[in-house]
Amino acid sequence: MDLKRTAMFRFSKFLLIGMIAAACFGVGFFQKFYELLVIPPQIGHFSTCPAPLSGNREVLNVYLTETAFAQSMQEQLCNNPVVKRQFGNVHLVVGQNDYDTFRYINHGVSDLALVKSNVVEAFSANQIYDYHEIAAHASYSAYFISLREKPVLSKEYLLGKKIGLLDYPSSRSGNIVPKTVLQSLGLNDTNVNIQYYSSHQELRRALLDGEVDIISSYWAVDDNTRLSRNYITALEDNVSGMRWYLKMQKRNTDLRCALQNVIENATRTVDKRYYQQVEIIDRCSHETN
Repeated sequence: MDLKRTAMFRFSKFLLIGMIAAACFGVGFFQKFYELLVIPPQIGHFSTCPAPLSGNREVLNVYLTETAFAQSMQEQLCNNPVVKRQFGNVHLVVGQNDYDTFRYINHGVSDLALVKSNVVEAFSANQIYDYHEIAAHASYSAYFISLREKPVLSKEYLLGKKIGLLDYPSSRSGNIVPKTVLQSLGLNDTNVNIQYYSSHQELRRALLDGEVDIISSYWAVDDNTRLSRNYITALEDNVSGMRWYLKMQKRNTDLRCALQNVIENATRTVDKRYYQQVEIIDRCSHETN
């Protein structure tokens, strides 16, 4: 009888301990789950006009993937007469990564966006949300860039090399093009030492600091002072440049004409030479006020 009572006591004790442990786990899990839910999206830059433009509740949503345009675009948009007439404010976001671009383009949140054409086409945003290309920056070439020798596009040469790429699957020069080239040579993440970085500037820093042997990027004007054109190898020519897209579901011609003027004016103020030249597509034949 005593043995039976002892066994029952032990069983009850273990059952109680198990229930307490399960409760603690449940509380911890739901607490962490709640914390994940309330974490706001990580956006690099967010701005609105200094004061509401009008009592209109409509907001012009703008998404950029280049910080150089942020201040100039905000000033131009907040002072544009057509924008003031049609909207109560401007909501301008500069994304940090592909997840931000997915959120704003794939879901059709943005009215105006500066993104790569392959992103819009991949999400079919041009068909689903009627995104129209209204301005474009020049196409460019993608290169393997080294510090002390010209890279060779061969499996034997690249094996053992540390290659720096962008941690953005949508980047053509920093991710798509080099991975396509590596794959054609029978190379991938498993047999090549690939290291990922957050920006083209970080790629250049890593190359100059000796963290990697080769990077994949475009050739910038500033590269002439710190790198040698003798040590670059072309991977692909005519990589599609950045594009300005406007959601035209409402066929808002006045807004299209106004935003083309805003874009053209904004390009005159940016520091990066690549963005200083822009082609206006189907330019309006008259000024809109």
